[in-house]
Amino acid sequence: MSALRLCAIIPTYNHVDALDRILAAVSAHVEAVIVTDDGSAPERAARIRAVCARHGNVEYQRHAFNGGKGFAVLCGLARAHERGFTHALQVDADGQHDLSSVGAMIAMAERNPDAIVTGAPEFDASVPSHRRFWRGFTTFWVRINTLSTAIRDAMCGFRIYPVPRTLEIARQSVRGRRMDFDVEILVKAHWAGIAMAPVPVRVTYPAENFSNFQLVHDNVLLSLMQTRLFFGMLPRIPTLLFRRRPRIRQSDDEPTKWADMRERGAYWGLRVLAGVYRIFGRTLCLGAMAPVILYFFATGHEQRKASQDYLRHLWQSGLLPEKPTLWMSFRHFMSFGAAALDKLAAWTGDITEAQVLGNAPQLLHEVEASGRGAFVITAHLGSPEVIRAVAVLGDRVPINVLMHIEHAQMFNRLIREFSPGSPVRAFPVTKIGVDTAMLLSEAIARGEWVVMVGDRIPVSQGGRVVNVPFLGDLAPFPQGPYVLGALLKASTYLMFCVRGKRGFDVHFSKFADPVVLPRRDRDGAIRSYAAAFAKALEARVADAPLQWFNFFSFWSGQDEQHQAPHVAQEAAE
Repeated sequence: MSALRLCAIIPTYNHVDALDRILAAVSAHVEAVIVTDDGSAPERAARIRAVCARHGNVEYQRHAFNGGKGFAVLCGLARAHERGFTHALQVDADGQHDLSSVGAMIAMAERNPDAIVTGAPEFDASVPSHRRFWRGFTTFWVRINTLSTAIRDAMCGFRIYPVPRTLEIARQSVRGRRMDFDVEILVKAHWAGIAMAPVPVRVTYPAENFSNFQLVHDNVLLSLMQTRLFFGMLPRIPTLLFRRRPRIRQSDDEPTKWADMRERGAYWGLRVLAGVYRIFGRTLCLGAMAPVILYFFATGHEQRKASQDYLRHLWQSGLLPEKPTLWMSFRHFMSFGAAALDKLAAWTGDITEAQVLGNAPQLLHEVEASGRGAFVITAHLGSPEVIRAVAVLGDRVPINVLMHIEHAQMFNRLIREFSPGSPVRAFPVTKIGVDTAMLLSEAIARGEWVVMVGDRIPVSQGGRVVNVPFLGDLAPFPQGPYVLGALLKASTYLMFCVRGKRGFDVHFSKFADPVVLPRRDRDGAIRSYAAAFAKALEARVADAPLQWFNFFSFWSGQDEQHQAPHVAQEAAE
């Protein structure tokens, strides 16, 4: 049972075939289920009543007329409020949603009791093409009318409402009572400052199923509703743009980790950015990005605070000539946007050999001559993606870039689209065990590179860190790169890349040959390697202070003593 006072609401209009299965699945998670029969035909109503009677915690209420889906949901919410429930799980009665996601949705609601938990549909091949089109069209207008991507899918009827707050908003301002209700209530809730907490849910469209959605009538209702919302959004633009974005707790560990700060609209944004970049070039594209970057600067409270904290450390360390200001922080964000364009240039092959400066070529030839691959530790400094260009300038050395699994999926998708012949591929590293280390060792034996960042704390709750000096203060650095380096038993290099006036200054240097972690002082060796990396990073940051992009609270006092091992220690020893 949930710690919340949770019930379920199932609105139905002639849907009965999947109802028994839905009630059995949902009843195991909630205290009570309220089925609202919104004027079904007499024969269907009798069957619905009979199914409800077979389940002891189900309350059946019937309307004499069909008031619409929104009307049925509101009646269910009102009844839930009368019975003292704080939260209500809305489930459609057509059986399209995978109810194995109920547990994940309830867990999300328990972590975020003030939020609306929304299903984020993952459709299979059964979805009709016209449904996919209209959902995409609706999502486009919802993003305009909220100036946000927080609402993943406003039409998914699988969600958890905080009952009193939802009823208050609905009674004050929601006009929709039919299929338009699902969309309008989420937009109005977003305007009211309620956070949206999406949870993935698989959705199928069974061939024998039918829909109450009327293609012409309901799309007209939705269009009129979106028009009203658009004119309601206009006077709210300053509030929507500059208010602090509500935080969503994705897991039970706090504070929010960097992996949970999703890059809003990342794939869609990079697609659009690539189109503008290819047509107009870098300078005009960066100008077009400025309003977008200003929006994220204004709304990204945590990232802006982290930028200011970083700049303050730079100034206190003597690496900035003047005390940082808000304008300097915005320039930091703009530098991040410029680095995003350099990513596109690297992925699309627009970086030439003449633009790659520094000491990289000589050492690269030495690595190639050895016949083995290399383990490369880099950082979120400048444009490490230029390593892709470095790889293809020579003999197209295959490169395995280790990153968080969700980011890896997007990265691989972008690589396939922008540069299908690229030798770069992302390797997911939510956890690295002995099996993963063996695969990477085989890659190095084939002459491939393995690349990992050394300046971002691990994404998993069990990730282990070590506190070493960085910019005048102790900061947590991951132990993973050095444990993995010991597992791989390969020559280890550092690579930093910053954008200069004439091109990209690539600093490529031997770090260890290989990393060695002795049994007697394993922790001391890791600390020594991490301190050496931090010192090297600090030297490069001094050359390009606005090109280090770690937009999370870096000096947060992580407790290294209470972290579990992230990479298999036994193999390392």
